[in-house]
Amino acid sequence: CAKKSDWYSLWLNLELLVIPPVYCWVENVKLYYDEITRTTHNTPGVEIRVPGWGDPEVVEWIDPTHNKAGAYFKDIANVLVDLGYERKKNIHGAPYDFRKGPSEHHQFFIDLKKLVEDSYERNSKSPVTFISHSMGSPMTLVFLHQQTTEWRKKYVKRQISLAGAWAGSMKALKVFAMGDDLDSFLLSGKILKEEQITNPSTAWLLPSPLFWRPSEVLVETPSRVYTMSQMKQYFDDIDYSVGWKMRADNMQFTLNFSPPEIELHCLYGDGLDTVERLQYKKDTIIDETPKLIMGKGDGTVNQRSLRACHAWIDRQSANITNVALNGVDHMGVLAHKDVLNYIKNVMQT
Repeated sequence: CAKKSDWYSLWLNLELLVIPPVYCWVENVKLYYDEITRTTHNTPGVEIRVPGWGDPEVVEWIDPTHNKAGAYFKDIANVLVDLGYERKKNIHGAPYDFRKGPSEHHQFFIDLKKLVEDSYERNSKSPVTFISHSMGSPMTLVFLHQQTTEWRKKYVKRQISLAGAWAGSMKALKVFAMGDDLDSFLLSGKILKEEQITNPSTAWLLPSPLFWRPSEVLVETPSRVYTMSQMKQYFDDIDYSVGWKMRADNMQFTLNFSPPEIELHCLYGDGLDTVERLQYKKDTIIDETPKLIMGKGDGTVNQRSLRACHAWIDRQSANITNVALNGVDHMGVLAHKDVLNYIKNVMQT
């Protein structure tokens, strides 16, 4: 791997994710866990920064070359522009290092608060709408929990959540077991796993004990099962106890599931096969690939996690609207015509 370089794009950069460049990509992107500080750091000598704070471009396209695989919020931004909104004036992006969990995002939350306040002042004191996707939805919830009621009432109009992973996902456990090939036959989940399992965010997004029962079976082998309450043992048995430590570091955010206390629109896909359980053929599970037992969800996030926002109905005074879109997958929700129309209608009120 190159020992010296100028700044270049690591994510999303499809050219770096194929063999052989992917080996250096993993080396550059993976994190190292410090047991004393309970924080993570990059590979020594590697500097990583998140470009474009406040600029919607960096969340409209996560691939700066505009490769269609890297399209993200672009269709939503175009809907807003058609309504008269302007990029960088009243459409902003709030990108963050998605590898890390909320326990390491102190500065991001400070910057986000300032971005909201500045945008409010610059736009005739108009309160903001957060449009979030996937992990961005619980990240927004963590942020809102840090603010006072007065602040929320003054600065925030609503949140539109798309495919929110409110209560985590079994897919995160699958990543620790076998990695994730990002739904591309060109990529190797086994190789990418070396980087993916070092991300505290993956540990944060493990199934929430508020929505999975302690006795619920997550993993089975010929001779035993691992229930929700035995997840620590599972991490020991796959020889990755760091995964459990990173989960513990972020558990406070999982367990604080009080309502956001703002108007919330909760949109998500449903009715698609989504991993619900891992099944091993052998008792030795290190480096073994389990069979995926499916339940329902949006293909990435389980139904109960997508629907977790229902738990707040009648628990806050602000309105909550839930919209399930049958057959729409986790990424498809960002470009689905019904979602774009919904956002258009809400943003005109």
